[in-house]
Amino acid sequence: MEKANQSVVSEFIFQGLCNSRELQTFFVLPFSILYSMTVVGNLLVVILIITDHHLHSPMYFLLANLSFIDFCLSSVTTPKLTTDFLKDNKTISFGGCMSQILCVHFFGGGEMVLLVTMAYDRYVAICKPLHYSSIMNTQKCIWLVLMSWITGFVHAMSQLAMILELPFCGPRVVDSFFCDIPLVIKLACMDTRTLGAVINADSGVLATTCFIILLFSYTYTLLTVCLRSKDGASKALSTCTSHITVVVLFFGPCIFIYLWPLSITWVDKFLAVFYTVITPLLNPAIYTLRNREIKSAMDKLRENYLK
Repeated sequence: MEKANQSVVSEFIFQGLCNSRELQTFFVLPFSILYSMTVVGNLLVVILIITDHHLHSPMYFLLANLSFIDFCLSSVTTPKLTTDFLKDNKTISFGGCMSQILCVHFFGGGEMVLLVTMAYDRYVAICKPLHYSSIMNTQKCIWLVLMSWITGFVHAMSQLAMILELPFCGPRVVDSFFCDIPLVIKLACMDTRTLGAVINADSGVLATTCFIILLFSYTYTLLTVCLRSKDGASKALSTCTSHITVVVLFFGPCIFIYLWPLSITWVDKFLAVFYTVITPLLNPAIYTLRNREIKSAMDKLRENYLK
């Protein structure tokens, strides 16, 4: 007896960012440059933190993990997006599509929890400086990072489990440049409105919980320092600005994609590009532009290279 949930679709077809052949050809170089800068920027941060002993602190350990996650998140979608600009038939296998969904939610979910961990690190550093080294010890840092990876994996597996056995027996055109759940479940040969709500709720709970914790964490940190000293507000704001900027850039698109979908195709594609291409590129720049220790480590690396 044939299984009702057996998929007969072996591959999906991407619509891509646009239909214009000229625009697609034009986009090849910019997106290739953006991805190259993302790879170099994030891996450079990781290498600097590993090789420079002055950067062997909890904050930089967490930053190295964030850079690695950003590198992985961008690598899931951007290389295929770039090569597909040169193709008329933009296809991806069923297994490849499911792998993209798994990886995007794995790295995306992990980054959400890691940003919460980084907020906690800044709270301890600013509000409890005398106890910082004892609270944020090596063992605790490793445990917090492992929790972010585990949470991302559990979230991704829960998302994948809900769609892996859906019947895909007809439509196979995904109106985007990568496989994401809201678009893929629309192609299933069944009513997926309830399932879609459950899947969005799953992503929404994780995103909302992390965002609320981050909001309260940074607000409490700034208020605490304001009450302690007159110039404390500016110092705390200077310390937390990069973190807050990354939080807004990361969670902004997530909110509109999963929690408050606009259902406007070009907006959805723009948010997807921002989420998977632009944000991983901006993060290393945001964290390093005003960071003296990172700049010093880069100068040392440059000097050693020129010797």
